[in-house]
Amino acid sequence: MKYDIHTLQNGLRIVLAPMPQTETATVVVMSGTGSRYENEKENGLAHFLEHMFFKGTSRRPDAKAISEELDGVGAVYNAFTAKDRTAYYAKVSKQYVDTALDVMTDIFLHSTLPTKEITKERGAVIQEIDMYEDMPMYTIDNVFDALIFGTQGPHPLARTILGPKENIRSFSRKEFSTYLKRNYTPLNTIVCVAGAFDEAKVLAKIRKEFASLPNGDPPDYASFSSEQQAPQVAIKEKQTDQTQLMLGVPSYPFQHKDEYVLAVLSTILGGGMSSRLFIEVREKRGLAYSVHASVEKYPDTGYFVVSAGVEHAKLEQAVKTILAEFRKIKKTPLTKSELRKAKQYLKGTMTLSLETSDRIAQQAASSIISLGRVRPLEEVLDGIDKVAAADVQRVARDILRTEKLNLAIIGPHVDQKSLLKLLRA
Repeated sequence: MKYDIHTLQNGLRIVLAPMPQTETATVVVMSGTGSRYENEKENGLAHFLEHMFFKGTSRRPDAKAISEELDGVGAVYNAFTAKDRTAYYAKVSKQYVDTALDVMTDIFLHSTLPTKEITKERGAVIQEIDMYEDMPMYTIDNVFDALIFGTQGPHPLARTILGPKENIRSFSRKEFSTYLKRNYTPLNTIVCVAGAFDEAKVLAKIRKEFASLPNGDPPDYASFSSEQQAPQVAIKEKQTDQTQLMLGVPSYPFQHKDEYVLAVLSTILGGGMSSRLFIEVREKRGLAYSVHASVEKYPDTGYFVVSAGVEHAKLEQAVKTILAEFRKIKKTPLTKSELRKAKQYLKGTMTLSLETSDRIAQQAASSIISLGRVRPLEEVLDGIDKVAAADVQRVARDILRTEKLNLAIIGPHVDQKSLLKLLRA
């Protein structure tokens, strides 16, 4: 995959990823800011601001004008806010790339943030919070993050992205403007276009429009380093039909020497329907419909975690089964065939995830935000290939330690002591 990277005088980076064989084009504008860059009073502001970008610009007076123009060309468009990035994107048939680029540029640079729309949108954001509260599968990570990042004291990574309702009800237009100027600066903004498009024309348009973005230093964030010395349990007591759990440990940041080893370890334990945890938790014992392992990474920290939804009465059995797999992978060497299968699965899923213009655009922008460069797929595949069985066991022993365990739960449970006893066993 070819990436052409251009840097404007104000520091904004442009990534062009031509894919002449495709019929689509995707425009992504991403800034390296999110809930991690908020103080406690601002928590929820980054996400709320993302909503407000679609409420009108100086050229497109309201949300209807923006959505009708994009709907009129059959665009797939949206935005998302994470802890460390916020992105706006539109995917269109290749003949409409000019429209997608013009609208995304307009909402990013010229949103008017009308006060009356802020007032109305409060209700929509609060309903979004309520919607997720009704789906514990999508909020268990909030409980886990508060546990793994918050027990050493208040930290932005421990807070939710959507923020508390009291904040949403209190934000003023001035706070939006202040946050926007502080966090949306050229040095932490990426404009990426991937797919079939006229490179010279697109580059000229981006240069012309984004050169006016005022200079400013990229926002700073509070770093995090885990000092955990004992296992921890957090329970959000809630009447549900199923118990949601996340069981994980602190792990590695971006660009750690063992990040590919950790990816292979995660795949062996919980990647795919032939992974160890899927076989043991679901196939052999019927404890869960879904069980999987994943890795979360930031520039300074990260974690490895197993997620599952289980019957209330079988929570302890599920935790015991997961912990048994942790112990097993630390003690018993991998077979060559299992290592080979995990590598092939990981390389295959990564390759498939980069087939389309939208995925390529988002991956390229995210890579620059996290690493300062676009990490090519070939580099990732090569890193996976170099992982040895001994490396996987070494990393398992390094991170899967009793004193580092964190168990987060949503469900009708109150007994932390018995669960802590399980973790210490």
